[in-house]
Amino acid sequence: MGHEAPVVPFLGLNFNLSNVLMITIASLIVFLIAVLAARTLAMKPTGMQNFFEWIIDFVRNIIGSTMDWQTGGRFLVLGITLLMYIFVSNMLGLPFAIVFGHELWWKSPTADPAITLTLAVLVIALTHYYGIKMKGLSEYGKDFFKPMSFMFPLKIIEEFANTLTLGLRLYGNIFAGEILLGLLAGLGSSGVFGALGAAIPMLAWQGFSVFVGAIQAFIFTMLTMVYMAHKVSRDH
Repeated sequence: MGHEAPVVPFLGLNFNLSNVLMITIASLIVFLIAVLAARTLAMKPTGMQNFFEWIIDFVRNIIGSTMDWQTGGRFLVLGITLLMYIFVSNMLGLPFAIVFGHELWWKSPTADPAITLTLAVLVIALTHYYGIKMKGLSEYGKDFFKPMSFMFPLKIIEEFANTLTLGLRLYGNIFAGEILLGLLAGLGSSGVFGALGAAIPMLAWQGFSVFVGAIQAFIFTMLTMVYMAHKVSRDH
């Protein structure tokens, strides 16, 4: 996994072309799943529609466990998008990695801290936006001084801590999985005995990585709704 990223400077900024490619592919896959699921709607869902309705119910239960539905119903689309996008992103680098000229092009976008921290920043920013929108700036600002005024610095530190833990938890789990898969792939290319010795552990780890990728998508979505509930619910 010691490959370089294909970075291109543009207008004084450095763009990681691998991240751009993988983000685009993940977005297209999620979009296609949604289109296929909604293409032929039926009263008795089957196939992709049945799967998508299960996703909707799953996210609805996540929201219902954190806040009342009257408040949280507006975040259903956000939850579905996060759950599907993060899961698909986690899975992209699982079967293989593509390297051209010592540059890693195909990988999980969530194996890059820049991507996961950007997602975390967007989520935390949304919690503040909806907190102000639904409570008003004055009432929302007072929450930072409850239950005592000296809590304000701690609340600010908490916001930074939530952002870092939300992004780095996702990155760490997915990156570690790809590192181990890369090591097993290297062992498998060392000869016949190396390939035989690496085959079973690689298959086992890939199966476990699917589980980890699903759990991390769930945790990210759950924590998003928990943070949102703390900002928009008046009883927090």
